[in-house]
Amino acid sequence: MNFKTIGCVELNSIAIGIKTADEMIKAANVELIMARPTCPGRYLIMVTGDTGSVKSSVETGQEIGREMIIDQFVIASVHESVAPALSGTTVAPGIDALGVIETSTTVASILAADAAAKAGQITLLEIRFAAGMAGKSFVTFTGDVGSVEASVIAGVEGVGDSGPVLSHVVIPSPSQELKNTLL
Repeated sequence: MNFKTIGCVELNSIAIGIKTADEMIKAANVELIMARPTCPGRYLIMVTGDTGSVKSSVETGQEIGREMIIDQFVIASVHESVAPALSGTTVAPGIDALGVIETSTTVASILAADAAAKAGQITLLEIRFAAGMAGKSFVTFTGDVGSVEASVIAGVEGVGDSGPVLSHVVIPSPSQELKNTLL
């Protein structure tokens, strides 16, 4: 699946999240990418479509979700490697240097991934959602050391006002055992 514009709303209520997803889909001509609970008791909604429709859908999500909204975004011209990283279908021939950005929300990790991918010659490996991680999320990517370093900086900056970046690292030469767990 390839996206041009994506919008996302992350809420702190599953029930309100389900209602918000329904209203977002009804509000504009968008395609639902995902609507599912994450943890702890959060709900993530992601839509795609033309930029105007996605903006309208996310605005509706903000109105419905109100005080339950943790984070949200609209990314026009999302990097083409974000979709495979979201679905865990990235094909990477190997891992050179490794970059990791850990955030407190899924929305922030997706923003970091998009900014990192646009900043350097890297391969996004995975955007791991906040399932089983106390609401945290992270993105992993690989490339040469210089590209990974530049992409970590851009990814951290790309989070902007969204949920804070909790930590970030560059591992110049990860062990083979670690590489095996990431591919």
